[in-house]
Amino acid sequence: MKIIKAIKNMRQLSKKAKTHNNIIGLVPTMGYLHEGHLSLIHRAKNDCDVVVMSIFVNPTQFAPEEDLKKYPRDFDMDRKLAESAGVDVIFYPDTKHIYTKDFSTFVSVENMDKIWEGKTRLAHFKGVCTIVGKLFNIIDPDVAYFGQKDAQQTAIIKRMVKDLNFNIKIVAMPTVREKDGLAMSSRNKYLSSEERKAALVLYRSLQEAEGMIKNREKRSDNVLKRIRSMVKKERLARLDYASIVNHKDFSSVSEISKTSLIIITCYIGKTRLIDNLVVV
Repeated sequence: MKIIKAIKNMRQLSKKAKTHNNIIGLVPTMGYLHEGHLSLIHRAKNDCDVVVMSIFVNPTQFAPEEDLKKYPRDFDMDRKLAESAGVDVIFYPDTKHIYTKDFSTFVSVENMDKIWEGKTRLAHFKGVCTIVGKLFNIIDPDVAYFGQKDAQQTAIIKRMVKDLNFNIKIVAMPTVREKDGLAMSSRNKYLSSEERKAALVLYRSLQEAEGMIKNREKRSDNVLKRIRSMVKKERLARLDYASIVNHKDFSSVSEISKTSLIIITCYIGKTRLIDNLVVV
């Protein structure tokens, strides 16, 4: 496994791989890897000839009050996990090379980046689209892999790829969960033992919603009323938002269908967690 820090060297490697008709798969991460990330790597290994994983804690997607400095980092652990999972190249650039002093160009997907996560975390998706766009230009992958847990992010990336004519296939992989159902996230490490138990309210409420839908409940407001009631009963949880949306543009829907997605975001103590459920 190679570790590449320089943009020039990453481009050279990708160009060389392309000349041999190798399919390049990209797994973009901010590091602190868990089983969710590894599931993306395993799928990429199955699909592609060369798997590149980027590790870059992107400052432009954090608001001033968010946890950029506290965001967990452990490159030695990440390197070992990536190598054991079969990653061929880790792209590990320095922030000053990604964002030079005179950097002034950003990418945003209008409308979709202003709702839900975009409304709560202003400019978050502008930072995400900018760094992902830069990674696409530097690495030139054929396929890029994202997790369904960050469903709005993945939908926005798909829209960016379509609108800007990137010749890249976007693959969304299912959310990977702990044994008790909690969606895996780097932010789970912030939870105390009591908060960890309380965090299960996200998954329980999604399961309850799924049960209602399987029992032929089609009204979004009825399902959301139940979700809000369950979260309200959990002392350590504070609901940020819950909604049922179209999975492509994230507009709210009143009638549930197979194009719907249930999204929920809660504060558990001071930690903000997201989750979602695809209606099938």
